[in-house]
Order: sequence, then structure tokens, then C-alpha cells
Amino acid sequence: MTLRVLYFASLKDRAGLSEETVDVSPSTDVTGLWSRLTERHPGLAGTPVRPMVACDMVYSAWDRPLDGVTEVAFLPPVSGG
Repeated sequence: MTLRVLYFASLKDRAGLSEETVDVSPSTDVTGLWSRLTERHPGLAGTPVRPMVACDMVYSAWDRPLDGVTEVAFLPPVSGG
């Protein structure tokens, strides 16, 4: 199955792109996808805090299976002042 993966803010800089398509098996979860992405883009591996994730525009847990999902977005945590 093919997913559209989106990177925002500093993650976009670390990955070197704002979006890409990735083929995964339906049994893959967000953690498995992230592991694959950090292999593909080593800059992501140095992310100091686990990013927030949204599957089809709904914030999701890292153990969420990706079966039926078409888009996954990774967003770094934000801080206010």
C-alpha cells in the first residue's frame, strides 16, 4: 500500500523534503514507518524528541496500524513563550 508522508518544520529540514510517497505493508504501524524513514533519511534519526503524528489528519498513537491510511504527517513538538 502506498502512503503519502508529510514532514513539517524542522523535520522537513532533517528529511530534506516536505513530502514523499512510501510503500508499506498493511500490517505496518507508525513506529515501523518511522523506523523505515530514519533509515532512508538519517537526519531524522537525530530528532531529539519523538514527533507528533497524524494519520489522515487525525492525531494518532505510534502503535496505530496503517491499514486503510492514505496520509501520515510528522510534526515536531512546538513550544510557546
